[in-house]
Amino acid sequence: MMKRKVLLLGATGSIGKQSLDIFKKYVDSFELTSCSGFNNKEALKEILHTFPSIGTVYCSFEVLSYLKNDYPKVQFYSEKDGLESFLNHCDFDLMVNALVGFIGLKPTLYAIEHDKELALANKESIVVGGELINSLLLKHPSAHLYPIDSEHVAITKCFMGRKKEDVESLILTASGGPFRDLTRDELKNVTLQEALKHPSWSMGAKITIDSATMVNKGFEIIEAHYLFNFPEDKIKVLLHDESYIHSLIEMKDGSFVADIGPHDMRIPISFALFNLNYERTPVPRLALDTIGSLHFRKLDEARYPALNLARFALKEKGSLPCVLNAANEAANLAFRENKLPFNKIEEVIENVMNSHRIIDHPTYEDLCYVHKISLEATQEYIKGAK
Repeated sequence: MMKRKVLLLGATGSIGKQSLDIFKKYVDSFELTSCSGFNNKEALKEILHTFPSIGTVYCSFEVLSYLKNDYPKVQFYSEKDGLESFLNHCDFDLMVNALVGFIGLKPTLYAIEHDKELALANKESIVVGGELINSLLLKHPSAHLYPIDSEHVAITKCFMGRKKEDVESLILTASGGPFRDLTRDELKNVTLQEALKHPSWSMGAKITIDSATMVNKGFEIIEAHYLFNFPEDKIKVLLHDESYIHSLIEMKDGSFVADIGPHDMRIPISFALFNLNYERTPVPRLALDTIGSLHFRKLDEARYPALNLARFALKEKGSLPCVLNAANEAANLAFRENKLPFNKIEEVIENVMNSHRIIDHPTYEDLCYVHKISLEATQEYIKGAK
């Protein structure tokens, strides 16, 4: 494989940092030419020191002011220039989109429209724009999208060498988050610190809260639908305490194919970066003889109402998944800022979704508008939801 020029969006976040580990190990395969790291000036400074190949950076104006004199050869762009201006000045073959939230949609569309390879960790892109993305991929066959989510990488691996018509269902595994053994009533007084203690994975704050509410798993159902062209009712969720089985497919003969491995995101990241090929990763090996038992439990969707909200949004399609995402972004943030109780997050999302008039086949501009008004509606609802 020839050396590829890489644009890494979200370089200072959890996925970004683990992607950098891969780039450090495989210097003959990747050249990091551009990155974004919006507010974390010390982390961005360290990245620029470690990767002198970086020539273009997107960050906040405050961080730009802090770094630009130390790196005169680097072109810095900030919110004053706009994200698209930055993208237009990046020299890359492969985009790694590790941004969090709706902001990641524009770069996803940009990569496809410019026939680039895209390793996608920004699941919100597919949640809000899955129909738009798949339409663009048909128009740009030279572009390639590789998911980074561990569940969708697992399903991709399980599909390899198999016929789609032989697959009965897709099974996404879920840890259930830090509150998996609590009842709905016991969620009333949980704290942010408790919610951030994920039982298996080390992730950023927003996605960790999404895992606690299971909004994240609802998003993954929508992702799986668009990535694998599978109907919603054939995409199942199974609670799996240990998080060693990352997902499964059920074959029509009653057998299962599973992807088993350590809960370390560098494995799925590597699989995406190497175009769905296996390479050695800087990850401790999983000793199967030390695991002991693996546990599976049926998921009670009444206990996790966010899953039904996601399934409903997927069935309705149009702009409703965009509303789901925007309402969750605002409600998740409100909980992290102690403005909303944890057990009110789903209620807020449901009410905002119920008040929306769906736009069929929305354009990017439609989605931007829906995202904006849905954020505003959620913030207004939150004021009375305590």
